[in-house]
Amino acid sequence: MEKKYVAPPYRIKMVEPIKMTTKAERIQKLKDAGYNPFTLKSEDVYIDLLSDSGSGAMSQHQWAALMLGDEAYAGSKSFYHLEKVVKAITGYKYVIPAHQGRGAEKVMLPQLVTREGMYYISNTHFDTTRAHVEIAGARAIDVVIDECYDTENYYPFKGNFDLEKLEKEIKEKGPENIAGIIMTVTNNSAGGQPVSMENLRKTSEIAKKYNIKTIIDGARYAENAYFVKEREKGYENKSVREIARELFDLADVFLMSSKKDGLVNIGGLIAIKADVDLYQKCQTYIVPMEGFPTYGGLAGRDMEALAVGLEEALDEDYLRHRIDQARYLGDRLRDAGIPIQYPVGGHAVFVDCKKICPQIPYHQFPAQAVCNEVYIESGVRAVEVGSFLLGRDPDTKENLESPLEFMRLTIPRRTYTYAHLDVVANAVIEVYKRRDTLVGLDFEYEPPVLRHFTARLKPIK
Repeated sequence: MEKKYVAPPYRIKMVEPIKMTTKAERIQKLKDAGYNPFTLKSEDVYIDLLSDSGSGAMSQHQWAALMLGDEAYAGSKSFYHLEKVVKAITGYKYVIPAHQGRGAEKVMLPQLVTREGMYYISNTHFDTTRAHVEIAGARAIDVVIDECYDTENYYPFKGNFDLEKLEKEIKEKGPENIAGIIMTVTNNSAGGQPVSMENLRKTSEIAKKYNIKTIIDGARYAENAYFVKEREKGYENKSVREIARELFDLADVFLMSSKKDGLVNIGGLIAIKADVDLYQKCQTYIVPMEGFPTYGGLAGRDMEALAVGLEEALDEDYLRHRIDQARYLGDRLRDAGIPIQYPVGGHAVFVDCKKICPQIPYHQFPAQAVCNEVYIESGVRAVEVGSFLLGRDPDTKENLESPLEFMRLTIPRRTYTYAHLDVVANAVIEVYKRRDTLVGLDFEYEPPVLRHFTARLKPIK
C-alpha cells in the first residue's frame, strides 16, 4: 500500500544557497574538526540536521513583526505583547523571557535547590537540563518507561514516566529532597517521543501528593499536543491549543527553549503559574544572569517574532506537515532495514546505532562514529544522543553508559524539502551497508561540562 505524506502548508519566498563539497574535502574537514560535527563550519555542511534549535525558517508575519520591536531597556511594549500571548496559551500569571532554554534553566532550577543532597526527577533530562541540575548542586534521575528502550516495537507514548519508579524514587530519596519533577515534552533523549495526557496527569497527582513542584520542559510542547490528538483516546476532537492548555494546568512552571516550538532563531521562556515567591526569586536572579526582567537577554524585535511564532506553532496544518516530514524520513530508513526508534518522534529520526555497530563499545561512542561517516558520505551533519552526550558520573567521574546510542537526524522547521530528506536517507543507507568497517573514537580533548559540544576526538586504530 502506497504511503501518503502531506505537502507543505506554505510556499517558498526566499532561498539560501547551499553547496556540496567533495568526499576528500569532507574527510579533511572532519579531521580538522576533531571528529566532532559540532565544530564543523556550517558552510561545509550540505544538509544540516545537527539541531532543530533556532535553525528553522521564520514566516512573513514574523519577519514583519521584527520591525515592530520596541528596544526600550525597561518596560518594552514588545515584552507586554509576548507576555499577553504566553499568558493566553498557558494560563500562567508570571512570564520572564530568557535568551534561550538554557538561560531559563540556569535562572529557575537553582531556586528550588535549597540544600545539599537534592534531586530532580524527569522522564528524561536532556543535556543542558542535566548540566544545570548538576551545576545547581542537585542530581538528575530519569524514570522513563521500559518501552522506550525497545526501539523496534510500536508504543504510542514512549516518552512516558514510569509511575511506579517515580514514586519509588520519591519514597527512597525522601519527598523533602526532591527539588522538582520535570516533565520533558516531547521526550527528546527517548527519541522525540510524546508523553500521554493520562501519564502527565498521574505524574502531577503524585507530585501533589508529596508536595513537589512540577516543571514542564516544553521546548516541543505543541508537537506533544499534536501526538496526543492523534493517538490518545478522548482527544481526537480537541484542538492542539486546548490540549496544550490542559498540559499547562497540570504543572507549576513552564521552561522553554523557544528556538523549537516558538519558531524563532533565539529565545527562551520562564512562565510560573501562581507562585509569587518563586517568580520574585527568578526575577531577581535573571538581572545579573540574563538581563532586565522585561527583556531577559532578547532584543525587542526577537520578542515580537516569538509572540507571533508561538501562535503559528499551534497551527495544526503546520504541525501535520512537520511531523509528516519526520515520518517520511523514518519510513525511508525502516524500509531499508535500518533500526530506528519506532514510531518516529516529532522533530527527528533517531537511528539505533547500538544495533548498527555492536563492535563499538559505549565508551568509544558508536553513534558518533556513525554521524561522522554520514558526513563523510554526503555532507549531512547529524548529532549523537548517547553515551558521548550523557557524559561522566558527577561523583565518580566514570563514563556513563547510555541505554540508547542514537544518531539524531534533526529536522529544522519549514526549512528542507522531501528531496533533501531523500539525500539524507540515501546517505544513511550507504553507511549502513559498510557498518562493519566503522571504528570507535577516543578523546584528544574532553571539557568538564557538556563535553559533546566542544570535545576533540580521534579514531581508534
